[in-house]
Amino acid sequence: MPIHYLYLLLAIVAETIGTTALQASQQFTRFGPSVVVVISYGIAFYLLALALRFMPVGVAYAIWSGLGIVLIALIGLILFGQKLDLAAVIGLGLIIAGIVIIQLFSNTASH
Repeated sequence: MPIHYLYLLLAIVAETIGTTALQASQQFTRFGPSVVVVISYGIAFYLLALALRFMPVGVAYAIWSGLGIVLIALIGLILFGQKLDLAAVIGLGLIIAGIVIIQLFSNTASH
């Protein structure tokens, strides 16, 4: 795996942790999760910046935000009991399809 994809994958994981902690912080009223939010987002943006050394910002951000959306939706479903209706599932599937199309067919994405 090229290093920029590792940076991007780790940025996605950090952002997902931060967003999960954001929900758990109850609008920054709980100290522990609030600290995790700030640290996780800092790490996520730093790693995204490293990935941008090798990838166009539009492609990197599309992958970062798209996979983050899908992962957070799954975490919301599993950890917080948030339900997904059919339209949400279809929309998440389209996000995944968009990422796959970029990776398979775009000359903009660095492989």
